[in-house]
Amino acid sequence: MPQPLDSDRHGGTFETSPFQGFGEVSIVRAEPLKPVNPAIAETGTAPAIKYITPSVAANCASSTGRGGARNRADRVSHALKAEQIANLIAAERHAGAIGLPFTRMTTIHWEAAGVPLRDMARATGRFVDRLTKALIRHESGIAWLWVHENVPGSGYDKGGHCHLLYHIPAEHVDRVVRLQKRWLRAITGRPYRKGVIHSRPVGFLLGIEIGNPALHFENAQVALGYVCKGAPQALLDAAGIDRQHEPQGRIIGRRCSTSENIGPSARKA
Repeated sequence: MPQPLDSDRHGGTFETSPFQGFGEVSIVRAEPLKPVNPAIAETGTAPAIKYITPSVAANCASSTGRGGARNRADRVSHALKAEQIANLIAAERHAGAIGLPFTRMTTIHWEAAGVPLRDMARATGRFVDRLTKALIRHESGIAWLWVHENVPGSGYDKGGHCHLLYHIPAEHVDRVVRLQKRWLRAITGRPYRKGVIHSRPVGFLLGIEIGNPALHFENAQVALGYVCKGAPQALLDAAGIDRQHEPQGRIIGRRCSTSENIGPSARKA
């Protein structure tokens, strides 16, 4: 197994790279959120994690609700807390233990889509609902966690956005990514704008969790560290997350969440 480069230690690198566009098909209609802030200009490219890559390619090959801490809709936070970091780590491990390891990371730039900060948690919840229902229709189990960030500045790697880690079997990826732009149009009430959503496999390869489980596990830890980077450095170090703290700004409402099947109650059971 290849060893991580020195540059990958303690946070890795923060890259920019273009992403492939996806098609779309019609799905559920919903009442759109009423955006207050205009969508930002179509500039910039997506942030990307530098995953650990293999020397050879890997062989490709339940109903959940919203879980996690119940925060008030108007609660303001500026960083992840110790109990949130502990919950995210435990949820990721439990997802693997029940056979639903996180295989995909999707980033949604809600500010770029015209969703104001105070509505971001609601928008993420509606997106996850659609994702969950789509996979259940195809008799696939699902587990997920998400973290909100809000980095001041302009461009598609700034402003309010969501990082979503979730389980999706390789055979359902094409079908689901074709739905995502339709979901965003239904949620925001606006036409889709290029660069709002970016999605890729954990470790870059479909089916890596089957073809090379050890490498998938390493890459899943990289992805988990990436979404936890808004925690203070002392918390990251105490949790054993090899990531450098990066301030992730003011969030209104829930800052992070997990599906119920990997949340605290499910883990106790």
